[in-house]
Amino acid sequence: MSRAKQNWIRWWKFNAVGAMGIVVQLVALTLLKSGLHVNYLVATALAVEVAVIHNFFWHERYTWADRESKSRLVRLAKFNLSTGTFSILGNMMAMKMFVDGLGVNYFMANLLSIALCSILNFVVADRFVFLRQSPELVRPD
Repeated sequence: MSRAKQNWIRWWKFNAVGAMGIVVQLVALTLLKSGLHVNYLVATALAVEVAVIHNFFWHERYTWADRESKSRLVRLAKFNLSTGTFSILGNMMAMKMFVDGLGVNYFMANLLSIALCSILNFVVADRFVFLRQSPELVRPD
């Protein structure tokens, strides 16, 4: 299979996991904002983190299952620190702009924020978090 075709398949897998993550994020956001009356920006950050952790485990087993890792914990840390940070900061900045600046409902603003962050997150995950493992150097005897 060509590399381009592999990338398209991976992109669709990434988006399938992302769609599940959106549901997780929106449920968490709604529970925190409407149920517990948490400030929408704090609720956004917490909801994004819940979705980031959810997405990591799906990406590990589905999207990038062909790229094994020696340490799942290190990979989780890299994923959370990179895509998690981009997602939280990107979502919070976009939410602030959409909600406070443009008067968009927090729920719709969150959907727009997710869309803005998704392409960057795919590139970071593919090129930084879920790297192909280098083959071990074989020493001649």
